[in-house]
Amino acid sequence: MLGNFTDSLKQEFRGYNASKLTQDLMAGLTVAAVALPLALAFGVSSGADAAAGLITAIIAGLIMSPLSGGYYQISGPTGAMAAILMSLVATYGMNGVYIATLIAGILLLLSGLLRLGKLTAFIPAPVITGFTSGIAVIIALGQIDNFFGTHSQGASAIAKLISYVRLGFAPNITAVLLGAFVILFMVFFPKKWSAVIPASLLSIILATAASMLMGLDVAVVGEIPKTLLPESRLTVSILNPNIVGGLITPAFSIAILGMIESLLCGASAGRMTGVRLNSNQELIAQGVGNILLPFFGGIPATAAIARTSVAVKSGAKTRLVGVFHALGLLISMFLLAPVMSQIPLAALAGVLMVTAWRMNEWESIRYIFSHKFKGAMLEFVATMLATILFDLTVAILVGVVIGLIFLVTRLSFIEINYENVDMGRMNVTDPVLCARYNNTKVVYITGPMIFANTQAVAEIAAKVEGADTVLFSMRGVSNIDISCAQTLRELIEGLRQQGMDVALCGLPTHTMKMMQRTDLKEIIGAENFYWSVKRVLLTNRPRVKPAA
Repeated sequence: MLGNFTDSLKQEFRGYNASKLTQDLMAGLTVAAVALPLALAFGVSSGADAAAGLITAIIAGLIMSPLSGGYYQISGPTGAMAAILMSLVATYGMNGVYIATLIAGILLLLSGLLRLGKLTAFIPAPVITGFTSGIAVIIALGQIDNFFGTHSQGASAIAKLISYVRLGFAPNITAVLLGAFVILFMVFFPKKWSAVIPASLLSIILATAASMLMGLDVAVVGEIPKTLLPESRLTVSILNPNIVGGLITPAFSIAILGMIESLLCGASAGRMTGVRLNSNQELIAQGVGNILLPFFGGIPATAAIARTSVAVKSGAKTRLVGVFHALGLLISMFLLAPVMSQIPLAALAGVLMVTAWRMNEWESIRYIFSHKFKGAMLEFVATMLATILFDLTVAILVGVVIGLIFLVTRLSFIEINYENVDMGRMNVTDPVLCARYNNTKVVYITGPMIFANTQAVAEIAAKVEGADTVLFSMRGVSNIDISCAQTLRELIEGLRQQGMDVALCGLPTHTMKMMQRTDLKEIIGAENFYWSVKRVLLTNRPRVKPAA
């Protein structure tokens, strides 16, 4: 694995020169401009603070980018991760977040070392779309306080929403106007201008300037420490075994989400660049980064498609673009901390609400519902609701289980067709063969002969009643299990007792092996297995005498 990573680095930096360095530097600064408001917003929305989000983006860029499985991957705090952390902070505080992040990092590192990077391929697309939409709803609900300038209580977004009934809901009109301004600005900002300056950054600058100049009475971000080692961070003394046990489940959720987001981001960027992501190396990078982040006071990080796509479109050449983006954020921390501390939380809430809306995979959702794919619709809705009402782990489990049920149903479908033999259509003129097979039925079986289809196989006897010869065309039988093997044996024995000649044709290699393992080949007789139906019809087989 290390050798492959080294080889990819050599390939990536081959012919590297001042021109490519300049491109990486400019792309990195462009990504930093996009990442700055998002890092601050996701830090706040997670239940931590803006500084934690900023530190996370910086450390992720400095550590994860050099180790990533694709030069284009840009990591940092994300909205999906913030949605998980919201309830974690409410229950365990920041110490719980730090410990859960550490455990999640270890799980991700082990996943990379054990080469589990392909596991996400087993999660159905509607499930991923569903939990993405669920997370978007949680993010939007979690910003109601900041957007309206209100106060709520509860460990989850739903609990906070319900608490308004008890606490009352009295919005701060000034905060609402600032948040609404940011939303409208981002929605209507011309896309061609976004290449010059991101709409999210410009809207935050304008909202902050208005708040400072007019002395508006709204909640602000607060102090941004000019250090990567703040007072609130993970230390050895915090690692309490009594707390660790309760954090395994949320840590697992963080690791699963980190794996899914990073690998999906890499797959998308890989298609954009034509350079395939090394999924196992990416998991190692995510693992190392998330192990170290808590010691700097950071929250969980993962590769983010928004920042990664900006890097690609800005002309990124190597993984140095991630490092330059981190250095740009670090410089901003030291130079702009006093200004960033005055950013209105309502403005950040506006950014997050637009981000939540754009997180939804609307094209996929429209496709699923417009084509009325009932299984995919159920997977999507169930996963989304489970994400909102429970957590990511439960949501993924629910979605995958529903997906597996539909998959088993589809894969277990078997099709059985019947046809009378017409020797004339085969241009056979031999009177002996024509007389031999003048009352022959061919049974065409397509699909797996498994336990779910034993009844359908047993019903064949009634459909071929009255025939002298029955030929089973089984080229479409991909598998046969012990249950169906037994049913097939009973079927053939019953047909022979009625005096019917039986032959099996065109069995695939795997199905033939199962015939041997279940002793069916020996019971039926090796001489009764043929490569095709045509081979049987050109053979004058001896007739079977009816049982006495």
